[in-house]
Amino acid sequence: MKSAIRMLCLAACCAGLAACAAREGLELPVPPAPGEPAELIGLTAPKLRYVFGTPAFVRKDGGAEIWRYDGAACKAFFFFYQDDEGLEVRHVETLPHGSERAADASCLDALRASASPPVS
Repeated sequence: MKSAIRMLCLAACCAGLAACAAREGLELPVPPAPGEPAELIGLTAPKLRYVFGTPAFVRKDGGAEIWRYDGAACKAFFFFYQDDEGLEVRHVETLPHGSERAADASCLDALRASASPPVS
């Protein structure tokens, strides 16, 4: 009996694997290019707000925060993680992605230029 159950389980696993292997035309998305804009990594939340203004969206997820800035032609995402000093930027991405790195420099420049100056 145990032998029959094992054979049935083995046959089901093989059939499942064969079905997965038979999928044609399934393409995985291209991952973003590696690399970070060095001048932005390590910025604290107040410094990033000074450079880019108020984010359009903020999401808190455990010890991390994601700030999104929306431009006319792109969006930028800043990923903050907790450090001894507080939250600091550890990762930056833009949509669309840059060709050399995950964050497109022209998008970041446009967002900087459109930022409202901080209120004193």
